[in-house]
Amino acid sequence: MTAAPLKPAAPLSLLGLTPPEITSLMAELGEPAFRAKQVIDWTFAKRAVSIEAMSNLSKGLRQTLTEKFVTRTMTIATVTGSKDTTRKFLLKLHDGRFVETVLIPANPALYGEASDRHTLCVSSQVGCAYDCKFCASGLAGFTRNLTTSEIVEQIVQVEAYSGERMDNLVFMGMGEPLSNYSNVIKAIEILNAEWGIGIGARHMTVSTSGLAPQIKRLADFPLQIRLAISLHGASDEVRNKIMPVNEKYNLDELFEALAYWRSKRKQHITFEYILIKDVNDGLDQAHRLAKRAKGLDAKVNLIPYNTVEGLPWVRPSEPHQDEFRDVLLNAGVKATLRREKGHDIAAACGQLRLRQETELGIIESPIPEKRITINAGA
Repeated sequence: MTAAPLKPAAPLSLLGLTPPEITSLMAELGEPAFRAKQVIDWTFAKRAVSIEAMSNLSKGLRQTLTEKFVTRTMTIATVTGSKDTTRKFLLKLHDGRFVETVLIPANPALYGEASDRHTLCVSSQVGCAYDCKFCASGLAGFTRNLTTSEIVEQIVQVEAYSGERMDNLVFMGMGEPLSNYSNVIKAIEILNAEWGIGIGARHMTVSTSGLAPQIKRLADFPLQIRLAISLHGASDEVRNKIMPVNEKYNLDELFEALAYWRSKRKQHITFEYILIKDVNDGLDQAHRLAKRAKGLDAKVNLIPYNTVEGLPWVRPSEPHQDEFRDVLLNAGVKATLRREKGHDIAAACGQLRLRQETELGIIESPIPEKRITINAGA
């Protein structure tokens, strides 16, 4: 029997280390304490692309660090732009797999003001295990969690390429962030820190499909990050059809966890709700959604379905989208309808990565015939 080939070990990246860890490393190497500050400055403030570029370190220390560490573990494979300047970055990882990161320009209609801020949609896993029926990220299943440094490096790579500072992060890319809790939390600490990337905690949003225990755990995390829930159904009957996670944590359990979150924090929860024709866009769902949102003083972000090759769903007509939104507004719920940017660049999460890995033969084409029959007649 032939043994399976060993996967290449993830290189150790300085982008995933905190000051105490770097200080400890320098002490182990017999270096003076000030060396740690130099390494931190080169890694985060100066964004050194290699350890060799850290010119005020001794040659011997640079050589020693190079034997065990790197400052970059991924490369930009593809950048896809759109008419509205949304850009999708396909990043190649050290093991040959891919993740996506999407740069979204400010939308005054959404934010209520003219703004030049740049939002980056960040991935937390390669693939996804949660099998939401409308999403491309999980079509080929789950491969692995991203490391802390791989999460941080997405921001570093996009800033270097674009020449623009990212000032708003949303963990809404590939994967379920709360299923990779420890790496995501450590990455958030590095991204927030003044010595790190320096993005305000209130400008970071973690989106989850509804892992109730982890939501409670996140509520006790000290940084004032924001929370978004991929809801997509206002009753268990509808949500069960398209989000298998609901069978483990139903709406009652989810909303009990959200009530705990609200008891700990002032920030409003956001419900992300993808509108899918004849699946979850009935006005009965709009009225249920309004009631649930009002109970938590939550905001609702309506997103017309973004076409994914191989999946049967379609977006409702624009008049019906407006009608669904107006039910919420008339009930006193703060709601936005985001006819999303990037519809012409395969902007649905995981779509570009899926296409690339299929073309390279990394995975077989996962045409999801089982999904086409799940909601037949819905």
